[in-house]
Amino acid sequence: MKTTIVGYPRIGSLRELKFESEKYFRGEINEVQLKETAKKLRLENLSEQKASGLDFIPSGDFSFYDGVLDTAFLLNAVPKRYSELDLSTLDKYFAAARGYQGKNGDVKALAMKKWFNTNYHYMVPEIDDNTELKLSGTKPFELFAEALENGVKTKPVLVGPFTFLELARYTGAKNKEDFADSIANVFVEIIAKLSELGAEWIQLDEPYLVKDLTEDDIKLFTNIYKAVLSNKNGVKILLQTYFGDIRDYYNEVCSLDFDGIGLDFIEGKQTLNLVKSNGFPKDKILFAGVVNGKNIWKNNYANSIAVLNELADFTEVVIGTSCSLLHVPYTLKNETKLSDTYKKHFAYASEKLIELKEIKKILESENPLETEEYKANAALFAQPRSGENAEIKDKVQALSDKDFTRLPEFNEREKIQKSKFKLPLLPTTTIGSFPQTTEVRSTRAKFKKGEISAEEYESYIKAKVKDCIVLQENLGIDVLVHGEFERNDMVEYFGECLDGYIFTEKAWVQSYGTRCVKPPVVWGDISRAKPMTVKWSSYAQSLTDKPVKGMLTGPVTILNWSFPREDISLKESAYQIALAIREEVLDLESNGINIIQIDEAALREKLPLRKSDWNSEYLDWAIPAFRLVHSGVKPETQIHTHMCYSEFADIIEDIDNMDADVITFEASRSDLTILDVLKAKNFHTEVGPGVYDIHSPRIPTKEEIKIALNKMLERIPAEKLWVNPDCGLKTRGNEETIPSLENLVNAAKEIRSK
Repeated sequence: MKTTIVGYPRIGSLRELKFESEKYFRGEINEVQLKETAKKLRLENLSEQKASGLDFIPSGDFSFYDGVLDTAFLLNAVPKRYSELDLSTLDKYFAAARGYQGKNGDVKALAMKKWFNTNYHYMVPEIDDNTELKLSGTKPFELFAEALENGVKTKPVLVGPFTFLELARYTGAKNKEDFADSIANVFVEIIAKLSELGAEWIQLDEPYLVKDLTEDDIKLFTNIYKAVLSNKNGVKILLQTYFGDIRDYYNEVCSLDFDGIGLDFIEGKQTLNLVKSNGFPKDKILFAGVVNGKNIWKNNYANSIAVLNELADFTEVVIGTSCSLLHVPYTLKNETKLSDTYKKHFAYASEKLIELKEIKKILESENPLETEEYKANAALFAQPRSGENAEIKDKVQALSDKDFTRLPEFNEREKIQKSKFKLPLLPTTTIGSFPQTTEVRSTRAKFKKGEISAEEYESYIKAKVKDCIVLQENLGIDVLVHGEFERNDMVEYFGECLDGYIFTEKAWVQSYGTRCVKPPVVWGDISRAKPMTVKWSSYAQSLTDKPVKGMLTGPVTILNWSFPREDISLKESAYQIALAIREEVLDLESNGINIIQIDEAALREKLPLRKSDWNSEYLDWAIPAFRLVHSGVKPETQIHTHMCYSEFADIIEDIDNMDADVITFEASRSDLTILDVLKAKNFHTEVGPGVYDIHSPRIPTKEEIKIALNKMLERIPAEKLWVNPDCGLKTRGNEETIPSLENLVNAAKEIRSK
């Protein structure tokens, strides 16, 4: 057997690409220097993968920002507002990713959405009637040649034509079918050029195949690939799927002239049965994703080998990862502080290369079960793990319907709250965090390292909170926040206050562009170790007569943005976290915090990708987990939540059933498309669609915010509309944040006065 991976992390083991890119954005380095860093990181990855003995090494999985955006530039699917900017190609690319505001123009960024069921975000391609799909980039050829120059013949990786068209947004009369022939022609040209360079295999990623598809979708897929596969130029084509199974289209896919098909045996719950029931073509190679590309727990060799042995009866098999390793950290080598008690259970990207090598060695041996690698792995999984808490398990078991029901009902609460808070029409607020400057991060790091005392640190944070309250009062914001200067991350911070979590040192994972997160690890049963936010929220409230929101992260988001356990259900973990956050909510309320925001940014993340699977349990526990958190508060306590960068239209009724009092949505990057859905579904919760994009450095004008608000008022009653940015402001600078909020408040006041 041979081994492969779908893709590899690209930010650098110590986030080198992030830091160099941000230097480039600030003008501290030039394009040549940024590209030198990128090449160095690519060659390091190449060297490590070659040294591991990997048989199929990918190229083209590198990106300066996002692989889908790379594909758009490769295919000339670049809106004119970016292509006509008087900038270098790289800066046009970054303008599409981040927006641009300068002497050469003022443009918003492309929309950004979650990449299927992950916390990675992709840039949504935008295609209009004048778009001419043609080969207009060189990335796959340059990266293949670069690897070849360094002694490695790679497997070029591209986002497949079908997935690209399905993910794109069409702004004119034409639709995806109108671009099928042209995109097929471009891919034929790409394959021909890679063939000339010496490529033997090309991987085309088609994760959209794991979703529900219509007959027209299948026809589109088939027509594109009949054209592409009839012009392979001697190159072998690997169709790579991931994040699920291709149950309804398995036979159609197998009937096409692919040389290899990559299937996910981790999230693809029906994949093994599909192969066993339908067989697999003998003239194709099966690339079997048996090593989890999305979680950090070590592979159980016994399970993987059992699957691989069954598959070997059908055809030649390549051992692989379930998806790209983009979704896990780089290497355990950087975890110098994590105890071996924990580390021995983990495998980051680098260690997953070793797992592939060991599985291959075990399968090739005469006595697989007697190999040292197999016996060591079996012994690890035979060990009991610590972290069980019988009291918490009993609390979860004792939950009843009343624990998930808040009384009185929303309409009555809404009247009580309007009478209590007496907020103006179109009340203004922010989503929670304020800019986390270099000084803030440095001070927090000094405290963690023991370089300053607890008293010094607390004094510093108090000063920052006070300044933040004064700033918001001066700006005229109606509902304030404390700024979250004490928080490293909206999940990690809470995990540090919960028993059952463990924390890493360098386990960074790319979320989008230069934004990286360090997910904590759910090790055992979860309970609240101590109050988490009461101190700073109460202090902030003591500084002002205006209401200050208590800021919490919800149980589903905490779970979805952690590396979860695999030995208990997600439902049980979510309810354990919900009980802990519920204690915090009640503590905030008893300490005079009357508005509490419980963010559920990741609510949709683990929703099955197929709508036909939505009768599964996910929403049946995810929505109740949120309700459990707030069901015990008084009628006059106003509960907010926030959601971003996902497709919420098709679960909008479930979101309404969360029974929050106010929900803020990301909306500006998606051109306020959520508004029509809210109106059509008679959304009863008060709502704050974001009026400007905080993931872009550009400053919105007062006039564009007024235009957005007027659009909202056409669909949302004024008494139910809040005014706020898209998301938290921690990634922005004060120089952008203050004028943006000034324009937001002034726009709201002018609309309000009418």
